[in-house]
Amino acid sequence: MKYARLKKAKRITAVLRGGKRVYADTLTFVYAPSKEVELAVCVGKKYGKSVERNRIKRLLREAFRAARPIRPVSVLLIPKPSAEYSFSAFKRDIEKIVGKEKLGADLIP
Repeated sequence: MKYARLKKAKRITAVLRGGKRVYADTLTFVYAPSKEVELAVCVGKKYGKSVERNRIKRLLREAFRAARPIRPVSVLLIPKPSAEYSFSAFKRDIEKIVGKEKLGADLIP
């Protein structure tokens, strides 16, 4: 699935302020209506050195891509600092949120 990347600080701030938050075991999912599916991943320095932060970002992007939300939304993914950072955990939580919030209809259980 293709999605656009949220890069502008102004857009990210707008999603943070006006979006709805959903909490899972491993991450916080913030979303707001949009014209297309957009994604931003927020991983700060408290998560470790750049190698660990980049790994977390890659895992989150791939888990989001696999979840396939079909409704156009802008999404911010923020991992929890004390969580398990694995693809399966991220994918499970994102699919649970996307299904529960009616953001996608064709999820694999």
